[in-house]
Amino acid sequence: MAEKKCRWGILGAATIAQKNWKAIHNSGNAVVTAVASRSPEKANAFIQARQLECPFAERPVACSYDELLQRNDVEAVYIPLPTGLRKEWVIKAADAGKHVMCEKPCAPSAADLREMISACERNGVQFMDGVMYMHSDRMPAVRQTIDDGTSIGEMKRIHSQFSFRAPEEFIRENIRVSSALEPQGCVGDLGWYTIRFSLWAMNYRMPIQVIGRKLSQYGRADSPSDVPMEFSGELLFDGGVSAGFYVSFLTEHQQWVNISGSKGFLQVSDFVLPNYGSEVVFDVVRNVFAVDGCQFHMRNSTQRIATEEYSDGQPNAQETKLFRTFSELALGQTPDPHWPEISLKTQLVMDACLKSAELGGKPVSPDA
Repeated sequence: MAEKKCRWGILGAATIAQKNWKAIHNSGNAVVTAVASRSPEKANAFIQARQLECPFAERPVACSYDELLQRNDVEAVYIPLPTGLRKEWVIKAADAGKHVMCEKPCAPSAADLREMISACERNGVQFMDGVMYMHSDRMPAVRQTIDDGTSIGEMKRIHSQFSFRAPEEFIRENIRVSSALEPQGCVGDLGWYTIRFSLWAMNYRMPIQVIGRKLSQYGRADSPSDVPMEFSGELLFDGGVSAGFYVSFLTEHQQWVNISGSKGFLQVSDFVLPNYGSEVVFDVVRNVFAVDGCQFHMRNSTQRIATEEYSDGQPNAQETKLFRTFSELALGQTPDPHWPEISLKTQLVMDACLKSAELGGKPVSPDA
């Protein structure tokens, strides 16, 4: 007897859904059965193009959003709709008994996200955000290194950057430059990742204060207001650990995180989207400074730690593991509360950073 597979519906033919189609295809325990869009033509075109590259044995059907949620052959939905539209459809999906994977940022506010999570809890379905790197095999290796007590010693500082240089077309037309569709701008699109990594490194302890600064802002012609285009944030934790981040639509591609301690530091140069190849890596560095008369020596000692993991949707890629893990939870009908809990914590910190920025950089305590 063939092993049961989780049957997925994709609610919105966004660009990121192309990548996740392949991840579902290669997961081994999931299939796509339906794709919804605002027009049947767009959904059919999406399915046709994806089937040519990563075909499912049975061609997924094209349908409307509401039709997809009523289908008996859909158990889980992936929702890459704009942030401003997600709350409505997450709640509708949960009320239809569908497990929900939600793109990030999850909601316009923590209050909205609480309603979304409550709907999933009420209906006994899984909620999870689509942060792929959380499912990479590199993360347990980084955790072990942080916790071993010798590689970096006592953790003191976390710093991260995620940025890309948006082309003019993006700035004129993209939904991420519309406050109606993506109200948090670069903070939602990129800062969700940097904030999440800092919380993960701190074992999800919440900061006692955050400080946010909007460095530049802009809105496309039809945007009700401007959105952050560059943003910096500081998270202050009890015990003396701090975390800083910088996100931007105006600075060329960077996606690094540095964790500094009393004995050394750990550097990941591609923490969101791993560089193309067959392994993911990070470096543990100890610089030794010595003075010998007039000679001042700085010696570098770098240990490279690698984990075998292919990129671009291969069976052991982080995005494939994301869908494999979620599908296991959906098939087992045993929602894991850890995933909505960390989504809410990320949202709370992000909201506090944005609130601080609106107050001119005044420190803000995230809501409990």
